[in-house]
Amino acid sequence: MFTLHRMPDSASTIIEIVLHELGLPYQARTIDKAASDLTSPAYLELHPLGLVPTLETPDGAMFETAAILVYLSEMPQAMGHHLAPAPGSPDRAAFLKWLFFTSSNLHPTLLQTFYPARTVGPDHTDEVVAMARAKLHIYLTLLNTVAQSNPSYLSHTAPTLLGYYLAVLMRWIAADFPSTTYPDLHRMLAYLEQRPAVQTCARSEDLGPTPFTLT
Repeated sequence: MFTLHRMPDSASTIIEIVLHELGLPYQARTIDKAASDLTSPAYLELHPLGLVPTLETPDGAMFETAAILVYLSEMPQAMGHHLAPAPGSPDRAAFLKWLFFTSSNLHPTLLQTFYPARTVGPDHTDEVVAMARAKLHIYLTLLNTVAQSNPSYLSHTAPTLLGYYLAVLMRWIAADFPSTTYPDLHRMLAYLEQRPAVQTCARSEDLGPTPFTLT
């Protein structure tokens, strides 16, 4: 049994969708940010930075979205689901490359558009946002090119860990970067948002019937 520490419409949504997709039993513990749950001593024991998601597993507490996704992909229960290329398979290196590209480049740059003061303080936030938006377009264009060939790790005909990661991130920036600007990613998002796992999470978090394309 897993325990997922979560907040609605956050990076924990990525993990929750994957847990549903894999059929793995878990207990959800919703964080009350206003009640300082993230900075409580008990939570900081699980995640020293006080962020979500945190997944308590039989092997200890896991944090960092990409790390949790790789961990889940290597569980015996996940092997028949093909959400990621298995270790040793031909697509494994490309999957890891683009997963960590998303984790190391797209995700933190996206956060700069919401929290620019964290990067430079309050005096130069406009410059941070402008630079972040320029980078985001470059990153999404690259990923759209990757998606054109419908690879096993970023498919528009099957659920994938990387696809779910990107879908949630693109949801957050849809106002400035509509998915239709990136047609191959849009096709993937339109497929993923109809998956039962996504619809279950969308209902529980009130994300609407088309949570990724927002159509």
